[in-house]
Amino acid sequence: MALIHQQNKQGLYNLVIPDIEQWPIYLLSKDRAPFIEELISNSMAHIRELLDDSKQKLHDEIARALYMERIRMKTEHWRVDPPDERGFWRKVNETIAHISTQKGIPIGQPTDEDARLFHEIVARYANEIPGIFSPNTYRFASRVVTFGFARLLNTASGIFFKNEFRLGDRLKITGNIEKIRELALKGTLIMTPTHSSNLDSLVMGWAIDAIGLPPFLYGAGLNLFNSRIFGFFMERLGAYKVDRRKKNLFYLETLKMYSRMVIERGCHSLFFPGGTRSRNGALENQLKLGLLGSAVEAQRLNFMRGTTETMGFDASHAKKIFVLPVVLNYHFVLEAASLIEEYLKRSGKEKYYIDREEFPGTRLLTTFLWKFFAAKSEVILSFGEPMDIFGHPIDEQGNSIDQHGNCIDISRYFVSRGIITKDRQRDEEYTRLLGNKLVESFMRTNTVLSSHLVAFTAFEILARKHGRRLDLYGLLRLPEEDRTIPYTQYAKVTEHVRDALRHMADMGKVQLANHMYGDINRLIKHGLTNLGVYHTQQPLAYDPDGNITSQDMNLLYFYHNRLTGYDLEQLI
Repeated sequence: MALIHQQNKQGLYNLVIPDIEQWPIYLLSKDRAPFIEELISNSMAHIRELLDDSKQKLHDEIARALYMERIRMKTEHWRVDPPDERGFWRKVNETIAHISTQKGIPIGQPTDEDARLFHEIVARYANEIPGIFSPNTYRFASRVVTFGFARLLNTASGIFFKNEFRLGDRLKITGNIEKIRELALKGTLIMTPTHSSNLDSLVMGWAIDAIGLPPFLYGAGLNLFNSRIFGFFMERLGAYKVDRRKKNLFYLETLKMYSRMVIERGCHSLFFPGGTRSRNGALENQLKLGLLGSAVEAQRLNFMRGTTETMGFDASHAKKIFVLPVVLNYHFVLEAASLIEEYLKRSGKEKYYIDREEFPGTRLLTTFLWKFFAAKSEVILSFGEPMDIFGHPIDEQGNSIDQHGNCIDISRYFVSRGIITKDRQRDEEYTRLLGNKLVESFMRTNTVLSSHLVAFTAFEILARKHGRRLDLYGLLRLPEEDRTIPYTQYAKVTEHVRDALRHMADMGKVQLANHMYGDINRLIKHGLTNLGVYHTQQPLAYDPDGNITSQDMNLLYFYHNRLTGYDLEQLI
């Protein structure tokens, strides 16, 4: 089926909760101090449980955290790092050394000071992670982003003094918007978008505002706070800090506990389940399950709280958690060149040699946006069907539906011997199954663009032609004279693949953008034009004879990968 763009006449929906002081994110920020104290307490209790309440294991983890943090501070220091962190960890080290020398306790043995150090470390992380939410900053940022993008759109299109174009004309939203808005009032939404660009957070923020939802909590990489301007806004718009350099148990478990607790409190949340941007351009098929697991745990605790409040087994009124898959698609990606090079470097090692680097900065970002708007390109944000934390579809009333179309009580999935119980192994399996359901939804929700189609077809034709004698890395180094594809052959194969995609779309296995229908020559031109808007070396282009060629095989491979996983290779 063709893409359906749902919006009202203004391109924006009214807020589902008009009073900003009733937004969950505002209520959380207002209760920040007691929330952090609870976060510290819960994190410490959970970590003790993971360590079997062993004093020796706790001591070992403190030593490990100290070791890892000292290495991080020495090798990966950022401007945004707290100025007192070196002093803090120096005191931790001195405390451990002092106890060893003054009390004669051998290094490596648990001490009475471990409990205090444990609390101080967790408390430090618990105060570092949460952001705050400022209604005034939110109102200002909302106006600036919408006005700024719209003005840039109109200026790049040559109509600065008119309001002819709306932002929604280029940033298109698909999916059952009314259902999502209803569910936002009935439970807690967890948005799980695919991730291919640093622009994704900005696009998601605009989309959430555009469909009238209150702001979502989301984790922003601490490196983004290095920018004073971006850091100022993100910290006041509810973004919590995620420092991917910190790998110790105390930090990771405090971060996951924060995610669980804000979900329990009804704060809508957003995180990228792939963990980071897709390096090879493909849809994510291997997800990071840590934060998904916090959603499963939060749902169990909501049900447990519901049964306690009703003095019996009745979790029917407990707040449900709805997982919302989202797929973001661009015709061209700002960081494509650097992403694919990093991917090839990691996967190919000695087989692949890096010969250039790309570091997107402010100038590149401005150039990218200007070219995007001037070329009348588009970004498509596709909302998938909402599901519960077990992957069951959800109806408009928030009921979970089984494969036979019947409403089911998912609280029973947490029941053992007649009561809702905690079972780490069971819940880990539920999280894994939820991850699989998300991957399946990404494939169905993906909206295929012309740029994806033309890149996929061209790369597969070249792979079929040269693949018997070359591996992937040899194919990427193919000489320019061997990259030419006769246009007649290319158009025929492209149409064949497009028709297969149309059949898959009719069966609900994928979505197609509106421009994917109609004359194949016009479709090919549309795809090549969009692929060539930003990159100096074009992934795909017409040669002087009207045939198809590639000036950059790495980029062609990157954009080709968006259609892997659909078994379309057999059609070439």
